[in-house]
Amino acid sequence: MYNPFTENKETLQTSEIEDQVLVSRALTGDKKSLEVLVKRHQAWIFNIALKMVWDPADAEDVTQEALIKIVTKLSTFRGESSFRTWAYRIVANHVINMKKRKKEFEYTSFKIYGNQIVNSPDTELPDQDSVPVDVNLLIEETKIGCMNAMLLCLDREQRLVFILGSLFGVNDTVGAEILEISRDNFRQKLARARRDLGSFMSNKCGLIDRNNPCHCSKKTKLLIDAGHVNPEKLLFTRSRIQSIESVSDKRKDEINDLFENKAADLFREHPFQDSPDFVESLNRILESRDFRRIFNFN
Repeated sequence: MYNPFTENKETLQTSEIEDQVLVSRALTGDKKSLEVLVKRHQAWIFNIALKMVWDPADAEDVTQEALIKIVTKLSTFRGESSFRTWAYRIVANHVINMKKRKKEFEYTSFKIYGNQIVNSPDTELPDQDSVPVDVNLLIEETKIGCMNAMLLCLDREQRLVFILGSLFGVNDTVGAEILEISRDNFRQKLARARRDLGSFMSNKCGLIDRNNPCHCSKKTKLLIDAGHVNPEKLLFTRSRIQSIESVSDKRKDEINDLFENKAADLFREHPFQDSPDFVESLNRILESRDFRRIFNFN
């Protein structure tokens, strides 16, 4: 699968040349090249958005907004940086500065969310015959939804740094370029995000330590009854392409007995979601008179 954050120099160089060719052709009115460019990056932008806002419907809106910004600003790309840096800087600025999405109002701090977890009662799993999908999928849905809620307890910049650095394996050089901060600052923000998540999970989450109070299987029925997990419409486990770990280049050379590394590894097991195809919706925008005039489309 195409990976814009690969650390393989040969692959990266080839991908950058391909991106720049597509940009050049798009700016001459080649609509197909613009569509290919969008398809190359839409899944990565969507998965960033999904981890930033929790809800897939909101993530679709955020992705389309970011793609529109990239497309409408394409004529300003001068090649002074890589297309990857230029495009994902637009994405980063958008997800950091966009209006708050609904789940961001629900999960505002580790303290509040931790109290909710500790004070919620344990329940038995639903009977397999009473639900339309495998119970294990419901447990996985609960786990991913809960961990995504933890991400919302980070501030937006920390959240994005964690997504880029810990989930997608973006190194400090690339991360610093995208966020327009120093490499040292990127590393510090990543370390702080990992520490905060690791500290929260270390004494609450049963995935880290079986003796901790919260276990996904014991909260699944509760979340179904509360409407947070819908067996008829799974949000996180149906459109899986592969794990985030399998599509990123992150090397597993860290000491895994540290809570923050265990927590990061658990997040990297989350599915890399199949992105909706945004070409059709963008095409409707491309058909507008003003847009066709800007890009000289025939």
